[in-house]
Amino acid sequence: MLSSKARRKVAPSNGDADNSADKQDQLLLSSAVCNGEDLGPFVRKAFASGKPETLLHNLRHFARSKESEIEEVCKAHYQDFILAVDDLRSLLSDVDSLKSALSDSNSKLQSVARPLLTSLDSYLEAQTGSNNVNLALSLIFSCIKLLELCSRCNFHLSGGNFYMALKCVDSIETDFLDKTPSSTLKRMLEKKIPEIRSHIERKVSKEFGDWLVEIRVACRNLGQLAIGQASAARQREEDLRIKQRQAEEQSRLSLRDCVYALQEEEEDDGHSGVIGDDGNSNGGGSGFDLTPLYRAYHIHQTLGLEDRFKQYYFENRKLQLTSDFQVSSMTPFLESHQTFFAQIAGFFIVEDQILRTGGRLISRMEVENLWETAVSKMCSVLEDQFSRMQTANHLLLIKDYVSLLGVTLRRYGYPVDSLLDVLSKHSDKYHELLLSDCRRQIAEALSADKFEQMLMKKEYEYSMNVLSFQLQTSDIVPAFPYVAPFSSTVPDCCRIVRSFIEDSVSFMSYGGQLEFFDVIKKYLDRLLSEVLDEALLKLINTSVHGVSQAMQVAANMAVLERACDFFFRHSAQLSGIPLRMAERGRRRFPLNNARDAAEEMLSGLLKQKVDGFMMLIENVNWMADEPTQGGNEYVNEVMIYLETLVSTAQQILPTPVLKRVLQEVLSHISEMVVGALLGDSVKRFNVNAIMGIDVDIRLLESFADNQASLFSEGDANQLKTALAEARQLVNLLLSNHPENFLNPVIRERSYNMLDHRKVMTISEKLRDPSDRLFGTFGSRGARQNPKKKSLDALIKKLRDVS
Repeated sequence: MLSSKARRKVAPSNGDADNSADKQDQLLLSSAVCNGEDLGPFVRKAFASGKPETLLHNLRHFARSKESEIEEVCKAHYQDFILAVDDLRSLLSDVDSLKSALSDSNSKLQSVARPLLTSLDSYLEAQTGSNNVNLALSLIFSCIKLLELCSRCNFHLSGGNFYMALKCVDSIETDFLDKTPSSTLKRMLEKKIPEIRSHIERKVSKEFGDWLVEIRVACRNLGQLAIGQASAARQREEDLRIKQRQAEEQSRLSLRDCVYALQEEEEDDGHSGVIGDDGNSNGGGSGFDLTPLYRAYHIHQTLGLEDRFKQYYFENRKLQLTSDFQVSSMTPFLESHQTFFAQIAGFFIVEDQILRTGGRLISRMEVENLWETAVSKMCSVLEDQFSRMQTANHLLLIKDYVSLLGVTLRRYGYPVDSLLDVLSKHSDKYHELLLSDCRRQIAEALSADKFEQMLMKKEYEYSMNVLSFQLQTSDIVPAFPYVAPFSSTVPDCCRIVRSFIEDSVSFMSYGGQLEFFDVIKKYLDRLLSEVLDEALLKLINTSVHGVSQAMQVAANMAVLERACDFFFRHSAQLSGIPLRMAERGRRRFPLNNARDAAEEMLSGLLKQKVDGFMMLIENVNWMADEPTQGGNEYVNEVMIYLETLVSTAQQILPTPVLKRVLQEVLSHISEMVVGALLGDSVKRFNVNAIMGIDVDIRLLESFADNQASLFSEGDANQLKTALAEARQLVNLLLSNHPENFLNPVIRERSYNMLDHRKVMTISEKLRDPSDRLFGTFGSRGARQNPKKKSLDALIKKLRDVS
């Protein structure tokens, strides 16, 4: 220790030999070490200056300086250290004795505890064996339960009970898979569980695929069944309305004392007979079963694949619907339209049932989107097919089925206004085609007319041809055989018009328009005024060549006038319009042109016949010495013909028509008489000839009066007015004061039918008996006749007026 002290004392002397710069560095380094500062800057500086030895030397110098300080401290506490060592040595003997005591105690404890330890070891070994046995038993029981679940799963799989099999698999995976003591069994389960799920998914997917194939046929059958039920319901409604109309008609006509009671049958609900509460079809032939679908959906829900199955279902059904939209170009649409629309109807009936009972398998929004697509496609197909059709009956058949489709699907909440709008849009085309068909049928019916009165041998013929169109003039059923006043054309045309009305109402009914009577009436007016009227006009102008034919056509027109009233009432009844309201819109007789033409044709032919007899007026002795007493020859022939005409015409012509025709004929006779006096063939005539003409006019007036039994007294007087011109001319020529013709009051009262120019010309031809040849020699200087004087004054004044 002394040598070390000597060495430590020599160290400062070496430091004192350094130069001042090294001392400065040494002081800074010592200060940094004492303060615990970072020495990095000193190290970098030393290496940067290339003098790391100086730094090392300074560090060593600092260490030696600190060692001296330590020695100083040790010197200060040296005595205390010696005392502590002495104390430790004194305790050493006590420790040895304590050690001996502890060793003895340990020996005694070892000898006493050794048997106990042996027993404890045996106990612990037995307890460990017991625990192992219990663990083995619990694992065996667990394996038994696992194997039971596996066996049950296999049983359900083999029985096709996939849901229970999946439940068993889920229980195995949740409760046993992680606790299985056998690694081999665990690996087997980890491999088989996904395979089982995949197998179940494939099986239900195959069943679902089969269901998709079967449901297409089922949808078609279901659609046909549902539309058939709608058709049956509509037919029941139609039958009820027919019974109601019959009851109203019987009540209106009061044909018999009967009380009609209308019983309304209870109609099944729109869904009954189609789909049951369990989602299956109740119809025997529809084969509609949703069980495979719901089973597949349930299994996929259990597998956690619900969303994927929903998407798969929607996409497949959408593809099926798109396929249903395909219209075959090889088959006429008229033959395939029922299958086309029934398939779509069944599709959406099924979707409605799935929406209500499928547990969110498909959403309402998805069904509405499918329906919008279907409506758009059906409207497009209808537009295309309607544009190609040229037969009214084809349009009607398709329209009826589409309207039934609308009724059927409206029951399930689907909006069908767009479909009905398409039907309404083609109403004009349908009626134009229907008018074209009726024009052809009417032309055929008229061309086959033989202009003969129709013979009916049986009552059913009378009912079919007369009563069914309300053509009868009496409620009394005639005796058979019965000869009708009309020809076969009338009932034939009535049937065509009635069919037109019924087809028109059928097209407009159930088409979205609640009030369509105005449309029916518009086209009925067109049929009557444009088609039937023009056809009759053509018949009259081209095919009528005799009086009998013209008379038959005129009789037909009278009957058709009654038929038009029936057509109007029938259309109102079928349209559901009360007759009292429909009467407000009545128009004039739509066949007025044909009726006037028929009467004009009959009158013209009769005038031609009369003209043949009136040619005998040339045989009249216009300068007769005495007036004829029994009438001239021409008037007797005319009277015979007129009486024969009346006896024949009254059998078929209605009284008003016969009156108008006779009035035209008598008016023509009157014109012919006046024309004969006015014509160049008569140069002069005397009073005796005029008195003979007066007798002729009286005979004709007597004929008119004799018709009072056939007509009313007023009608008979109207017939006499047809002879007014000839009568007034004869009265004027026989008057003692013909100059009164110039008196406006008298002229208006007694000679209003006469033209002053004709009167002047005819009056100039009148000769007095004294004007005979050589008559002036005997009467020269005699007084002039006052009548002659008045007549001359009349002629003079008429000349002045002209």
